[in-house]
Amino acid sequence: MRPLRTLAMALGAVALAACSSLMPPTQVPIAVAPQWQAPLPHQGTVSSLAQWWEQQGDPLLAELIVAAQGVSPSVSQALTRIEASRAQQALAQAALLPALNAEVSASRGVNQPAVPVATTLQAGVQATWELDLVGANRAVNNAALAQLEGTRAQWHDARVSVAAEVANLYYSLSTCTQLLTVAKRDAASRQETARLADISTQAGFAAPSALAMARASAADGNSRLTQQAAQCDLDTKGLVALTGMAEPDLRSKMAAAPAKPAQAAPISIASVPAQTIAQRPDVFAAERDVVVASAQVGNAKAQRYPRLSLNGSIGAMRYSSGGVDQDLTTWSFGPLAISVPLFDGGQRVAAVKSSEAAYQSAVVAYQGKVRQAVREVEEALVNLNSTASRTGDAAIATQGYAESLAATQTRYAQGMASLVELEDARRNALAAESARLTLALERNRAWVSLYRALGGGFEPNTAP
Repeated sequence: MRPLRTLAMALGAVALAACSSLMPPTQVPIAVAPQWQAPLPHQGTVSSLAQWWEQQGDPLLAELIVAAQGVSPSVSQALTRIEASRAQQALAQAALLPALNAEVSASRGVNQPAVPVATTLQAGVQATWELDLVGANRAVNNAALAQLEGTRAQWHDARVSVAAEVANLYYSLSTCTQLLTVAKRDAASRQETARLADISTQAGFAAPSALAMARASAADGNSRLTQQAAQCDLDTKGLVALTGMAEPDLRSKMAAAPAKPAQAAPISIASVPAQTIAQRPDVFAAERDVVVASAQVGNAKAQRYPRLSLNGSIGAMRYSSGGVDQDLTTWSFGPLAISVPLFDGGQRVAAVKSSEAAYQSAVVAYQGKVRQAVREVEEALVNLNSTASRTGDAAIATQGYAESLAATQTRYAQGMASLVELEDARRNALAAESARLTLALERNRAWVSLYRALGGGFEPNTAP
């Protein structure tokens, strides 16, 4: 037994050395700035993203996101890929262990002339084990485990993407509804101006050209109203498609929701970009791809080295004939076989080069994903800062143009302002109000972009 133990220890040392030398690095350097180059909202000191949607004070939005994630084909496909990866990982783990097969048989008959009827009962166990001398099977197992972790991250990424898409469409529909209210009020005001212009023209106090302008303005207002209503219908149908909710139910829920959704809850942002991008599931999946590619290089290189396998068996047989019983037990240890590759026409060398090229591609893709993640966070921060800076000016402009329109309408009713002045004031007030609402939508979308850029609360250890 001592020679076998010595051989096993020697083979183990060789395997560990070979496995560590065959695989390229699984962690590659990335160049990330030590701090963000854009201001952090609220100094980045608020709660995590895990319950971000619930913290916004809009239960309908959270309900729609849950519904959309439940019926999303991308989320379902990601779950399917996780199950497939789990199966592959189980297969890879099984290759590291011995394979056992049991066999049981029974027969009865005359084996030779003039010999009584014989009964034969047999049972046996056979074992086969590849000793993974250079770590080929361990490399496959490492690749399968990394692939499983990557598919889990992709599931999180799918859920984050669906949540962001629903939120953007929800905010768009909410803004569209507010713009529709503005368009209705504007159209009614233009219609009233056209009615008064018609009365003044018939009384001879206004020229026919003024009536034509008033009617054109009313028609333009009705056209804007129709266009805005159509846009709201399109957003509604988009939410219906995303959530799988019946359109009447969705419309009733939206009608009961607050006219102005609560301001997006602030997001906690680490001051160090390297800590932040680690929260992104797509970056984590790209990092796992590097591990997979590294393991595949190790497996391809291991195919060029000898492979060691060990077989063994234990069998028992009971033979009964003519009242005589015989018990026969057999066992064997071996053979301990070594398979040495000699010539394959360059197939193994080509496989190594192909796997090394795939590894370099995975490294480049991972580094590019990191740079893209930093860029998306920076852009979202810049947009948030910009919209915050413009919010006050937009409110002042809206209030000022609204007061100017009210004063011009009063002067026009008293005959002290022309219709041209009134329409100019009306256009300015409408444009200011629309710009304010659009800016609010832009700010909400910037919050959603930041939520998505930060990974949506992804935690690598959280499995679906």
